[in-house]
Amino acid sequence: MFPHHREREQPIFSARAHVFQIDPATKRNWIPASKHAVTVSFFYDANRNVYRIISVGGTKAIINCTVTPSMTFTKTSQKFGQWADSRANTVYGLGFATEQQLHQFSDKFKEVKDAARLAREKSQDKELANTALSIAAPQFSQDLSDELQSPPVMCVNGPEDKLFRSQSADITLSAEKERIKKMLSEGSICEINLEAELFTLQDSNTKLVAALHEANANVEQWKKQLTAYQEETDRLREQVAELEAHGGHGPSDLLKDELTQSLEELEALLKAKDEEIHILQSKKVEYHEMEHDRDEAVHRLRETEMRNAELERRVQNSEQNLNNSLEDRDRMDSEIQRAIEILDIKIFDLNDLRQSLVKLVDK
Repeated sequence: MFPHHREREQPIFSARAHVFQIDPATKRNWIPASKHAVTVSFFYDANRNVYRIISVGGTKAIINCTVTPSMTFTKTSQKFGQWADSRANTVYGLGFATEQQLHQFSDKFKEVKDAARLAREKSQDKELANTALSIAAPQFSQDLSDELQSPPVMCVNGPEDKLFRSQSADITLSAEKERIKKMLSEGSICEINLEAELFTLQDSNTKLVAALHEANANVEQWKKQLTAYQEETDRLREQVAELEAHGGHGPSDLLKDELTQSLEELEALLKAKDEEIHILQSKKVEYHEMEHDRDEAVHRLRETEMRNAELERRVQNSEQNLNNSLEDRDRMDSEIQRAIEILDIKIFDLNDLRQSLVKLVDK
């Protein structure tokens, strides 16, 4: 049974790195999987109790790797590490900006690998218990088949025909259940990709918000400086005008040159500040665009969750129908068994009657 409200995979650690894959032809050279640094995240699936490493570049999943206890993350340089994924038949490489980021990712990889090992041990214990419970099932099915193939059953055509129709319905329901489970699994993969994209957008959004707040604070400070520079410029202009009005020479000319140079420097500084303010305003526009992308990703994620809920409801209905079919089959088995017992009694009575008639004929 699937729960009606299934928990989604949750990100537990993220880092930015350049992603590479080993060249399948040479098994030596690295092929870049991303044009620039992307977010590489560890996800935990509480339902399946598994850990995965996921990285999304645009609309394409660059890394989708399930962490197993046999994996090992190897540091090959101060800022580069790699690990092998036998299921994907490839080797992933990550290039980090700093050595500290590499150490953090390596420590988290080891932690997740140990957690995956514990999860596998628990899963194996459960499988052993389930295997022990299901050992008798094949033998029970074989005994039931032998009884159904015995001669007395050949006379009971009605219940046997009903049993065949019940088994056909059981097979049809099982096929429908597997098809719906496959659709649900595909929907889950789409949901995980959307969650990774949403997590990346949220990370970028947080950084942009922090940069925007810092920029707003700087803008206020620069506005104050700009006002002070303008006042200083006006004062210097007045001094230059006074000196020109007096028409002095000698030291006054030297002072005039100094004031003119200071005025030019202040004008250049004002121009630079204006350019910085323009750049910050353009970043603010980019921030609004990122917010729009995030809202679209949230909308797609909600639509995917609704589709998954509908698929889970259909799976539950199919399982309910399957259980009802199994109960009908059990009732049919009971009826067949009773019919077999009745036929055995009738055959025994007929044998006694035949022997009695033989004795009468002999006499």
